Amino acid sequence: MTDRASAIAAFLAHHGLDTAKRQPLAGDASARRYERVTTTDGGTLILVDTPAPAEDLLPFIAIGDTLCGLGFSVPGIVAAEVEAGLALQEDFGDDTLSRLLAAGADPRPLYELATDVLIELHRRFPVKEAARLGLPSYDAALFAQQVALFAEVYVPAATGKAISDTVLADLEAAWAAVIPAACAGPQSLLLRDYHVDNVMRLPRPGLKAAGLIDYQSAGLGPVAYDLVSLLEDARRDVPADLAESLLNRYVSAFPDLDAAAFRRSYAVLGAVRHARIVAIFVRLALQQRRRGYLVHLPRVWRLLEGQLSKPELAPIADWFARHLPPGTRADFVVPEPD
Repeated sequence: MTDRASAIAAFLAHHGLDTAKRQPLAGDASARRYERVTTTDGGTLILVDTPAPAEDLLPFIAIGDTLCGLGFSVPGIVAAEVEAGLALQEDFGDDTLSRLLAAGADPRPLYELATDVLIELHRRFPVKEAARLGLPSYDAALFAQQVALFAEVYVPAATGKAISDTVLADLEAAWAAVIPAACAGPQSLLLRDYHVDNVMRLPRPGLKAAGLIDYQSAGLGPVAYDLVSLLEDARRDVPADLAESLLNRYVSAFPDLDAAAFRRSYAVLGAVRHARIVAIFVRLALQQRRRGYLVHLPRVWRLLEGQLSKPELAPIADWFARHLPPGTRADFVVPEPD
C-alpha cells in the first residue's frame, strides 16, 4: 500500500468508514480524484483526494460556505483533513446536466436553469466578499497570463518550432489590445469552469435544483466569462438559437447593463477561454498521454474562430492569419508522445 493509500485508509477509518465500499468516479483535467463511499447505513458520500489542498480544498470549502449562504446548492462538507488534502462531502448523485442531455433530456430547461443561477449569483454576490475570501482577481493581467499557454504549448506543437520572441511579442500586443476592455464592465464571482459537466440536477425547488460542484478556482471577474463557458462548451455543441436565446435571457435580466459592451466582453473572453483550452488539451495529450480530450479540438477551434470573426477580435484574428496557416488549426494532428 502506498503512503497516499495508507493516508486515505486512515482518514476513512477515523470516520468509521474503514470497511466502506469505495467506487472510483470519473475525474477531470485536474489532479483531483473522487470516490463514492457507501456508509454503513447504505448512504453515500464523496471522497475528495487532492494533492494541492491550499489550491483546491481550502477555497472549495470557503467559497462553498458563501454560496450556501447566498441560497445556492453546494455539497456539504462532512469531514476534512485539509493539510492532507482529504475530505468527505455530500453526494449529489449522478445527474449532471451533461448526463441528462446525453440521455435525451430537453436542453432548454436545463440550460435555462444554469443561466438563471448565473443571473441570481451576479445579483446576490457581494463584491466585497471576494476580499474576505482572498479570491484571485480575474483581471486583464491574469487573462493575458492564462492565454500565454497557447503560445507556450500549442504553437510549437502545431508549427514544429518554438515561437520566436518577435512573434510572441506580437501575440501579447494583440491580446493586450482587446482584453482590458473586456474586463472593464461589471464584476462578480467568476466560477471559472461553469458548464454542464459541473452542474447537477437535484430534486429541490427553484434554483436549488442546480447543484454546483466545481468552484475551487473561483475569483472576482467579469460577468460574461461564466456565461460564455456555459454556452460555448468545449465538450458539447449548444444549438446556436438556444445559445442566443439564453444570452438574451441573461442580458434582459439586467436592464442597466450595457448590452453591446457585454457582448464584446463575451466574445473576447470566449476567445481567451477557447485558446487556453486548445493548449490544455494538447498539453494533456503530449505530456500525460491523455488523448481523450483531443476529440473536442475541432469544436473548440470552431468556437474560437467564430469569435475571431468578430470586429472586437480583429488584432487576434490578424495574428492567427499570419502565424497559424491551414494545417495548424482544427485539422492539425497532435503527434503521439515519444
